[in-house]
Amino acid sequence: MSFVRTLAIAKRIFLQIRHDRRSVALIIGAPIMVMTLVGLSLSEQEDILDQVAPALIATFAFFFSFLLTGVGFLRERAYGTLERLLTTPVGRGDIVAGYMIGFLIFAWLQSMLIMFYTIFVLQIDYEGSLWQVFVLLLVLTVGSVSLGIFVSTFARNEFQVVQFIPLILTPQVFLSGVIVRVEQLPGYLRVASDVLPLTYAVRGMQGIMILGQNLSDIIPELAALVAFALFMMALALLTVRKI
Repeated sequence: MSFVRTLAIAKRIFLQIRHDRRSVALIIGAPIMVMTLVGLSLSEQEDILDQVAPALIATFAFFFSFLLTGVGFLRERAYGTLERLLTTPVGRGDIVAGYMIGFLIFAWLQSMLIMFYTIFVLQIDYEGSLWQVFVLLLVLTVGSVSLGIFVSTFARNEFQVVQFIPLILTPQVFLSGVIVRVEQLPGYLRVASDVLPLTYAVRGMQGIMILGQNLSDIIPELAALVAFALFMMALALLTVRKI
């Protein structure tokens, strides 16, 4: 793998998105609008907002990162850019890594925007250190970006990418503790919950922001998210090889 080639691909993706004003506006505006609606709907129930905010930050960071990458990578295929790269001497590992870094920059910015807006604009009370939240969200975002690349290889247009959203996001929302505590789920659903990355992200976020835990206290959750990210990277590389 060539680091220079990887950075060149990442730079092209970065500049392409940066120069697309509509995409930049959506990257910034969509999370703010969604979190504003959350804040307004729970404005009279501050205690509830403080309790659900960590889970919502993880959920929307996961969702927006997946959507940004899935649609963006599909456009690269639709315009023939990916196919042209695959015919060059550039390694497939360089291509996947370059796309991941390029999309990850904006996905990470979205995740940070969601977190900062929720904490400082909606003014939730939280425990723990923000830098530890950064680390957890970064690992989650890497996994979500890799998932977006993997899923987009099975779609032929943007509409099909959007159709994957309920298939991927709905089980995570209902089974990861965002709405109902995992402990309150039936046994067979708890088994399903154990394989969902958002379960560990929600648990980790709640541990840091509600219980004041450190990263050392949530090592199982962090390890599960790292394993998910590495697994999705491997799948993304394998599917790109078959394009």
